[in-house]
Amino acid sequence: MRIGLLVIICGAFAACSNSGGGGNSGPVGCSNIAQIRFVQDAMQQWYLWNDLLPAQINAGDYNSPEALLADLRTFSPDDGSGAPIDRFSFIGSAAADAAFFGEGQFEGYGFSRSFDAHITQVFAGSPADLGGLERGQQLAELNGRSVSEIEAAEGLSSALNASPITFLMLEPGGATFTTTLEADIVTINPIPQTRIIPATDGSGRMVGYIELATFISTAEPLFDQVFADFINAGVTDIILDLRYNGGGLVRVSNLLGDYLGGVVPDGDVFSETRFNADRAPNNNSFEPFDNLPNSLSTSRVVIIATASTASASELLANSMASYVDVTIVGGTTFGKPVGQVGFEFCDKILRPTAFQTFNADGFGDYFAGLPVDCPAADDLNVAVGADADPNITAAMVYLDTGQCPAAAQTLRAVPAEPVRSEAGAPPWREFAGAD
Repeated sequence: MRIGLLVIICGAFAACSNSGGGGNSGPVGCSNIAQIRFVQDAMQQWYLWNDLLPAQINAGDYNSPEALLADLRTFSPDDGSGAPIDRFSFIGSAAADAAFFGEGQFEGYGFSRSFDAHITQVFAGSPADLGGLERGQQLAELNGRSVSEIEAAEGLSSALNASPITFLMLEPGGATFTTTLEADIVTINPIPQTRIIPATDGSGRMVGYIELATFISTAEPLFDQVFADFINAGVTDIILDLRYNGGGLVRVSNLLGDYLGGVVPDGDVFSETRFNADRAPNNNSFEPFDNLPNSLSTSRVVIIATASTASASELLANSMASYVDVTIVGGTTFGKPVGQVGFEFCDKILRPTAFQTFNADGFGDYFAGLPVDCPAADDLNVAVGADADPNITAAMVYLDTGQCPAAAQTLRAVPAEPVRSEAGAPPWREFAGAD
């Protein structure tokens, strides 16, 4: 088998090598049993915890490759929690996978939501955006059914697979409105905004702010201009807003580390990738820093995070912490120090959890998340990154004083509604704790 693109995202909105797509040619034929055996073989060879898989697996006991995978990823660590250790391996649509990681596109309505169905963000130009949905509004009904009714039945994520949907929306002030939307192709802008914020301590320092939606290939050509602008403006500190960033491509996280790591000697270790014992000899690797013409010599990086901040986002934070002062503002991150490789078969792609990443200090065990340093609320009545955003306030207070302000409890949010496809949820949904 030949592995495809390394991704580090949160489960099935959930990291991998710098190689291109590719993937193996799949099973011989696409009969159900052939697909099941293909998944069985891939898991036995590449699964990070393949030593914990059953010694004997009877492919005939399963009615689909998805059923086999669901069974194989249910084992629990020996910590008494009873919770499955692997929340991330999944099978999805190969076409949807390629569209998302290559072009930042998915089929859906184009918004993300909190667990209490408040809108956290709306992607520009999406059906949700054109239909009047905004941050801070709350989903009240879908096609005449209340959210509570839906949650008690199939779950909101499943209900959002329908199209069209008539949404009854509740405004922050209590007013309501309805809008009927049809799902469509949504293209994510990986960097919705950047800006330069003057320090408030009278020092004349300049702080560069970047909101990064996801680690996809379309972000790569944008980084150079962003950091060139920061250097020209005399930026010394960075605020990186990853509050809804569930991860993406490892190589994009590595590249952003290069731009943030101007103070790091060229060739020093950014991260280490470790596979299972069978795959380790030929696949374990170290990713070095590569100083670029516009790498920024900053010694302080503030990362805005929530429980939706996962995978490639956590890889970046953990790797940079070996060299610079990394402060997490907002909330504790999701907890995904592992990533997937991709195997295409028929019209599907298998992304098993296949490796774990570690920083230059050898730390990579943050399954409970990277802890928050300065708690701050995600106030949905304030635009992301605005001066009045409690996370911006906390970040600037920390950069100006070295101290954290008092803060309210951080709102936990999920990244986005599922990509509508016959293959099910997108590869960036599960690590956010969706239904």
